Amino acid sequence: MKIRLTEYCDVWVQMFDEEAQVLKGIFGDAILSFEHFGSTSVPGMKAKPVIDMMCLVKDIREIDQFNDQLHVLGYDVAGEWGIEGRRLFRKGGENRTHHIHVYRYDHPEIKRHLVFRDYLRVHPNEVSRYTSLKEQLADQYDDTAYYSKAKKAFVSEMEKRALLWYENLES
Repeated sequence: MKIRLTEYCDVWVQMFDEEAQVLKGIFGDAILSFEHFGSTSVPGMKAKPVIDMMCLVKDIREIDQFNDQLHVLGYDVAGEWGIEGRRLFRKGGENRTHHIHVYRYDHPEIKRHLVFRDYLRVHPNEVSRYTSLKEQLADQYDDTAYYSKAKKAFVSEMEKRALLWYENLES
């Protein structure tokens, strides 16, 4: 898939809210809460215009019964897609608009994603650094798979700083 980096857009919050309402109508009480995460959730961050949504659930196995309904809405059903205990749904094919990551409420990946988002929201200098790297890599790579792999070490290091920041807030 071709990398499409765009400037931050306030519409992304609205797109998250609108899709969350649609998904509430499908999942009902199976969903405990929704979170907007990833680059489209960070003001000022350049991003691929794909809304990353996290749905927290009581029982991850219940979600599989909604696969057909999500498929009708244009989502492809990717299953765990490399993360045990997650369900991933992607909307829009080659021009994706949404990724839904469904986790049981106590899954360890949740904290990492949300702390990273919150860290970036209060550290604009880190947003600038990350945006610069993304622009450089988008110029260098045509395919998102190579782009994502190339930024992995940078993101991992920033996630460590974010977790330390969060631990200091907690103490």
